[in-house]
Parts: sequence; C-alpha cells; structure tokens
Amino acid sequence: MLLRLELRDFRCFPFLRVEITPGAQFFVGPNAQGKTSILEAACVLLRLASPRAGSTLAPLVRWNAPSGGFALAGSYGGRELRFLYSPERKKLELDAVEQSRANEYLRLARLVYLGNSDLELVRGSGETRRRFLDFLGAQIEPLYRVNLRAYERALRSRNRLLKTAPDRRREIAAYDVPLVEAGTLLTSLRRSLVAELTPWAVGAQTAISAGDDPTLGLRYESGIRGDNNGGAEDFTAALHASRAEETRLRQTLVGPHRDDLCLTLADRAAAEFASEGQQRTVALALKLAQASLLEAVWKTPPLLLFDDIFGELDPARRNALLAALPAGAQQLITTTHLDWLDAPPAGPVWELTDESRLRLRFSGG
Repeated sequence: MLLRLELRDFRCFPFLRVEITPGAQFFVGPNAQGKTSILEAACVLLRLASPRAGSTLAPLVRWNAPSGGFALAGSYGGRELRFLYSPERKKLELDAVEQSRANEYLRLARLVYLGNSDLELVRGSGETRRRFLDFLGAQIEPLYRVNLRAYERALRSRNRLLKTAPDRRREIAAYDVPLVEAGTLLTSLRRSLVAELTPWAVGAQTAISAGDDPTLGLRYESGIRGDNNGGAEDFTAALHASRAEETRLRQTLVGPHRDDLCLTLADRAAAEFASEGQQRTVALALKLAQASLLEAVWKTPPLLLFDDIFGELDPARRNALLAALPAGAQQLITTTHLDWLDAPPAGPVWELTDESRLRLRFSGG
C-alpha cells in the first residue's frame, strides 16, 4: 500500500508531498493543474514507466528544472523507494540502498491505471494494445521485462543498420539471433498472457454492461508472418522471407513489434462496429481484467489509479464498475468535481490550487 508520495521537478511540480491513506482518496481541481501528474508520479515511482509518456521519461522533467531531472520518493508496503532520473542516468534506491538492477525494486508493487485515453485500447493502433500487454506482463513475470528490453535493443540496432546501410546483410543478420531469441520468448509470454486475461475481461465486460452488450472476444495476433506456434523456426523463416521488402523499406517488418490484440464483440471488430458506449465498456473491462489477474497471481489487490473517469460514465456503468473493483484495493482518484458521488466521500479529498499545491478539503467519512 502506498502511504507517502513525494515529487520534485516532476511535470508542473517544483515539490509536492502527500500523505496517502488506505482505501480511496480524491484529488479535485480544474483541468491542467497537475492532478493527472500525481497519478503518473505514483506509476513511475512504483513501475518505472509512465502511462502517458511512452518509452521515454524525458518529458516528465519540469521545464527549466535546475538539476535537469526529476526525483520521486515514497513509502510502499513498509519499504522506502526513491527514483532519480536525468538524461545522463537513472538511480534506484530501496530502503536507502542503491540498486544496481531493478528486479527487487519492481517486485514490490502492482498497479492499474484507468483514464479517458483508455478508449484508444479499442480505437487506437496496435502499439497502444502492445503497451497494455507489456505493462501487465512485466508485473506478472519478471522474464517479461527482461526479454522485452532485449528484443527492443536488438530491433533498434537492426533497424539502424537497415536505415543507414541496407546492403550490409552480414552485419544486419548478426542481430537476427538475439532478435529471434528474445522475440520468440516474448511471443510465447504474450500468447499465454492473452489466454489468462480473456476470461477476466469477458466477465468484467458482462458485469459492466449487465449482460446487454454482445460477447467480448480477445485474440492474440502474432507479428510473425506464417506463425504457427511462435517458435524460432517460424520467426527465422519470416525474417528470411521479408529480406527484399525490408531492404526496400529499410526497417524490420516482422516480429513481436508488429503484434496486436484483436478485440471483437459478437465476432465483429469492436473498433469498427461497436458504439462508443460499448467501446468504453470494453476498455474498462480490459483494465478491470488487469486488476483481477494481478490479484489472482499475487493474492493481493493492486493499487488502482483512476484519472477523471467516473464523471464520464453514466450512473449504471459507474455503479457496475465500482461493484466490480477488487475488494480492499487502494484507490487514487482524480476528478474536476464530486457531483457524481452518490454519498459523501469515504476517504480524504485533496484540493489542487492554482499554484499546484494541495490542501486537505475533507478528511473522509
């Protein structure tokens, strides 16, 4: 459980410290005052990844920050965490001891981030859905993050050569082995992850829609052409078959970086045939499935970060979502107002002022 969060030179905040309680707490204020950045900071501190910034953390540094970087600190599960970032280096501390690797640090916390941009899980590109799978996979299986990073390194190097020297086939082929090795395992992990996630997502979608929406379907789509079982032979053969085309286009055309998660309602593509309400329900179901799977694996509910979504839902779907949340999960909730609540807030309400400062408006009932 997250009990303290400190930000320095993070997004719009020169410095911010907030004491967090178990259960639900609310961060209220106008748009563009930094509410979302508080949730983002919790995510970056605990998982070393941002739900908003993609693979780079550079945009998170406050404009003209004296150090050129940011610092995050907090208390989670009785452990003290600290993460310092600058363009030159990253530094992790666990109980004031610097960590040479992130393994033990990342074992501490699991979380799920829910925001209005989640609609892109249904409407957006395959990259959005791959990031969704990767964020979940790295919280379940330590090998997932290791192989994802190894695959990304090999892919970057291979693409750099294809772009600058596409005729240097022997040098390009030298990256085939690490690419296939990491990519084959990544394919296997993603395929298994989708299989584990599917029943949770189907159940959540049924609960949120009260059974009124068509049945949700999830299907893993491999980025390896002709993939039969995700084996190294299929990946190697696909690389060989795409050589002429990748030389012409100067990029690697097959592999897990082309994977996708196919989402359907009654066997029809949700992005094309579902209504906006149905698409929003599918997105919520995917995030609830994340939470349920994490709880099933780790036997404890994850931290839930809600970024201004409750005011956007009709009362029926809002109540169904609240009823489907893991019992006892700690929740950090941002909102512009509390009018959507049916009862007084059960936890503290923090108000964000124009100066990006917090004041306690309500201590909770």
